[in-house]
Amino acid sequence: MSDDPLFLVADVGGTNTRVAMARRGKVLPETVRRFRNRDFANLAPVLRRYREEQGGATPVGACVAVAGPVADGVAELTNLDWSIDPDRLKQATGAQAGAILNDLQAQGYALGHLPADSLREVIHGERSSGATRLVVGVGTGFNAAPVHITPTGRYVPPSESGHANLPIRTEAEFRLCQFVSTTHGFPAVEDVLSGRGLEQVYRWLSSEAGEHHEYLAAEIMSRVETDPRAHEAIRIFIKILGTVAGNLSLIHLPFGGVFLVGGVARAMGPHLATTGFADAFRDKGRFAGFMGNFSVSLIEDDYAALTGCAAHLTELAVGT
Repeated sequence: MSDDPLFLVADVGGTNTRVAMARRGKVLPETVRRFRNRDFANLAPVLRRYREEQGGATPVGACVAVAGPVADGVAELTNLDWSIDPDRLKQATGAQAGAILNDLQAQGYALGHLPADSLREVIHGERSSGATRLVVGVGTGFNAAPVHITPTGRYVPPSESGHANLPIRTEAEFRLCQFVSTTHGFPAVEDVLSGRGLEQVYRWLSSEAGEHHEYLAAEIMSRVETDPRAHEAIRIFIKILGTVAGNLSLIHLPFGGVFLVGGVARAMGPHLATTGFADAFRDKGRFAGFMGNFSVSLIEDDYAALTGCAAHLTELAVGT
């Protein structure tokens, strides 16, 4: 196994960047390091610091997953004033080849390479192994991407689903949209379905009551048993998540399954079964029965994007 190519993989979120080494599509757990983004001016210094601290053999290839759009191989992070391209990636890591993926693309490449115990079933259903799958990411931001299995390999097209309009079904949801749109002048999915989005929902509920209380997302989650408003904020969040995930499923028809990923999605995991996620997911009028074709699972592996980067590099190596 030591003769297999050594790869460097990184997952760049809105708050932290995780970097690791990988072989045979598998992340080497002892090499994983986490860096706070606010301590660096850009991604290249993070990767150089990692290489200095880690030492060892120079990686043959490097792959980075970023929370933002990737166009012509150049990544611009949505929630961070950073950018990276393949040339700078190779310079920073010493690798001969570099690849840059959107973070949801990386999650899509990870499917099928994760341990079975890292998946928690949310909505039961049969999954067709060769069918389209869908990853839905909820964390610092929101995004989703389909995963297509083709004769020439796996194809995960990029997406920026978090910046589409929020769905509106009720008068209360309309008022919530008006409230969150005061920040950017546009009520986007990510303005509710993200860490800061949960904070927005709590602030909106406070304003509806004529009050001005606010908490960070982690504090809201910790108050769910003692604060009725925190419980209601989580219920609204999960209901909208179910609606959006259901909408995306009708667009992409993921008969291979829907997979929820990201730190906020994992935090919501214990509440998905009790706050109406499945009902909201299936609430599609005459297509409600059809929605039973789609299983939904929660990925609890925090390093899934790193695994996806490693799997992608391995596939590229096999392809060459």
